[in-house]
Amino acid sequence: MEVHMDYPKLFRKRYIPFETIELKDDKILMYSDELIITSWDTLKPRSDIASGVSAYFMKNGYKISRIYDSEGKFVHWYCDIMRPDIRKEGDEIESIYFVDLLMDVIINPDGSYFVVDSDEAADALDNELVDAKTLSFALRSLDTLLKLIYDGGLENVKIEMEKAVGKAL
Repeated sequence: MEVHMDYPKLFRKRYIPFETIELKDDKILMYSDELIITSWDTLKPRSDIASGVSAYFMKNGYKISRIYDSEGKFVHWYCDIMRPDIRKEGDEIESIYFVDLLMDVIINPDGSYFVVDSDEAADALDNELVDAKTLSFALRSLDTLLKLIYDGGLENVKIEMEKAVGKAL
């Protein structure tokens, strides 16, 4: 599916390591104010993963991705706590920077899961890379995401992804 020219440019902004990368090869499959679904290949070749489908929940502060290996086999869910930074030119959204708020949740195919990188969030606060308000937002987003996981809500996310992709995942 070709990227519609009216879609904004997408970027990933990270604090650790500090970098901003345009997600120029990501394909936008579905776009609304509340939800953006993309498909993508890894930015750099990796032996463990090759591609994925991501759902950015704009108001909830997280991105949920289904990750696949080079043979198209499902590896795991990877959930990033993030904050969208929407940049406008007049009334038009020019670009969206997905600011990585460091804490992530990995969910294995067997349903086991774990939270990772919470130490990085603490380091970012200690080193004044983020402020208390940003960390508070990140913790509330993590709480909302964990409640979704506990309640079995990933199946609904998968259904939305399948609609956008046009096939079963």
